[in-house]
Amino acid sequence: MKIENRTFDELEVGDQSELKRLVTADDLIVFANVSGNHNPMHIFDADGDGDGLDEAIAPGLYVGSLVSAVLGNVLPGAGTLYRAQSFTFHARAHAGDELISRVTVTDKNDRTFTVTLATEVRRLSDDALILSGVAEVEAPKRKVTYDSHDLPGLIVQRHRHFEKLLKQAAPLPALATAVICPEEPNSLAGALLARDHTLIEPILIGASDKIAAAAAEIGRDLAGVEVIHVPDHEAAAAHAVSLVRSGRAGALMKGHLHTDQLLRATLDKENGLRAGRRFTHVFVMDVPGLTHPLLVTDAAINIAPDLRTKVDIVQNAIDLARSIGIEEPKVGVLSAVETVNPDMPSSLDAALLSKMAERGQITGGLVDGPLAMDNAVDIAAARTKGITSPVAGRAEVLVVPDIDAGNMLAKQLTYLSHAEAAGLVLGARVPIILNSRADDDMSRLASCAVAALHHARITAGK
Repeated sequence: MKIENRTFDELEVGDQSELKRLVTADDLIVFANVSGNHNPMHIFDADGDGDGLDEAIAPGLYVGSLVSAVLGNVLPGAGTLYRAQSFTFHARAHAGDELISRVTVTDKNDRTFTVTLATEVRRLSDDALILSGVAEVEAPKRKVTYDSHDLPGLIVQRHRHFEKLLKQAAPLPALATAVICPEEPNSLAGALLARDHTLIEPILIGASDKIAAAAAEIGRDLAGVEVIHVPDHEAAAAHAVSLVRSGRAGALMKGHLHTDQLLRATLDKENGLRAGRRFTHVFVMDVPGLTHPLLVTDAAINIAPDLRTKVDIVQNAIDLARSIGIEEPKVGVLSAVETVNPDMPSSLDAALLSKMAERGQITGGLVDGPLAMDNAVDIAAARTKGITSPVAGRAEVLVVPDIDAGNMLAKQLTYLSHAEAAGLVLGARVPIILNSRADDDMSRLASCAVAALHHARITAGK
């Protein structure tokens, strides 16, 4: 689009221009980072004045910057430089308000080539005056015409999808969860943090002296929390499974023990938690800039799954996606190519899984494959390759060929794309929360929220 400035000679008293802007929570986060003003009054999820409400008030100079946008972009436009600006604030703007910033030429100085403009910002919904003032600028002397172009993009590392999951899970009763060997600070802190958010009611199973020492190290009181002394890790895992079988616990949570010790107890043929499907692992990932949660499976349990196992991997992932609010999950089965290649087993499996979904052998979602990573998640890439599919470019679940690909993909998203990951094992009678020692608080909370949502759906029989 062509944009032209208005030179000093072209300007007339009375000339007016305006721009509209929707104030978003992300705008306020970006402004806080750029300006260094971290006043919690301006952050969308912070109570800045202790009144119990989150304010999300737009900073005064953020609102003022909307005036500067009109001056620099439209009137006078390119080449304009500030000499002075005054502001009077009449009301507050908040995240979610749509504002209109307007400037009007009130005077010209032929000697200094300066222009004086009345400036104001109003809220569109009720025409409330938010800001008024006067600007003095050096107007451009030469005509400039240029093509508008996008600036380098900004992605705010705000994990909105996990925030939404926490809100979804908030009304649910706390899920009784057997936490196995939370004998070091990270695993214990994660369980207690989820308790603080009423996501789970933990039953701590392990060496009670080590659990108490971990609690002391993080400054937490275990009053009101049940602790069962079982110092041997294998025995602790077995005891946790027995709590599920007796109905005392509705989920398991891994603490400071090896994953194979936990799984060995849950897979025991006589006393375990088998439920008819293979145990599979799903990462629910919150990737900054992506408009939906992204599920990656299987990245932690099944090393080289055959077709039968992949059927369970896909079905478990669909069921979990529905539990977190994705009504008809779109599943992309990944390979290195998007066409069937007899020499590439992953492409054959992908095509078979797609056909099995068409025939009702996999239910609840849309399954397509083989898809390469680019045309699974990017609509433009799918169109370039000529792929017409409701899944291509829109996949919400990514099914990887093997554990190597899954683990690499999940860690690339975490460490290069700054994603947060919640991890669950599915296929058992109850969700198994499988956290990593490297997980931060949000990942641990999200894992518990996902487990609570999934438990609520499967117990409701939906």
